[in-house]
Amino acid sequence: MRHISPSSLNDLTSRVQYLREFIGFSEEDAAALHAARDVVAPLVPIVVDTVYEKLLSFDITAKSFVPRQTGYEGEAPAKLSELSMNHPQIKFRKDFLAGYLVKLVTMDYSKEQSWEYLDKVGLMHTGEAGFSHRKSKPALRVEYIHCAILLGYVEDILVNAVITHPDLDIDTKNAVTRAANKVIWIQNDLFARHYINE
Repeated sequence: MRHISPSSLNDLTSRVQYLREFIGFSEEDAAALHAARDVVAPLVPIVVDTVYEKLLSFDITAKSFVPRQTGYEGEAPAKLSELSMNHPQIKFRKDFLAGYLVKLVTMDYSKEQSWEYLDKVGLMHTGEAGFSHRKSKPALRVEYIHCAILLGYVEDILVNAVITHPDLDIDTKNAVTRAANKVIWIQNDLFARHYINE
C-alpha cells in the first residue's frame, strides 16, 4: 500500500501525480487524445455552439456573460436579454472554449506546464486571477456547480461524438473515450480544489 500524505496534495505536481495514478491516466491515454485530434478538430465549432446554447438557456449561467469579459474590446451587453449566440462578446468567449478543446487533444501531458494550464483554468473561474493577463481585470466568478456540470456536459458531447463516429474502430473509440473521461475528471478536481475547503 502506498502512502499519500494529505498535505502533499496541496502541491500541484504531487496532486496531479496522485490523480493520474489513481485514475490510470497514462502515456497511452495521452497518445489516444493526440490521435483523436483529427476527429475532434472538425467537431470543435459544433461542440462550442452546443455548449454555449446550453449556457445561454439558463439565466443563472448566462448572467456570467453580461459583464465585460477580459480582453473583449467591443460593446458589452447591459442585460441578459441582449445576449445571443451572435453577440460579439459570446463569439469572443466561444473562441476561448475552442482553444481549450484543441489543447485537450494537443498538449503534452508529460509536461508540468500542461497541468499548470488546466489548474489555472479552474482557478480563474473562482474570481482569482489565475492567468497573469487577468491580474488587473475584473474578477470572473462562476460557482463550482456550474463548472462541474458543464464539464460533464462537454464530456457527454465528446463521448457521443467519438462513439458514433463512423470512421473509428471500436478499439480507438474505447481508447479515446476512456482517455477523455480521465482527463476531464482530473480537470474537475483542478476546479474543485480552488472552490472546496477541506
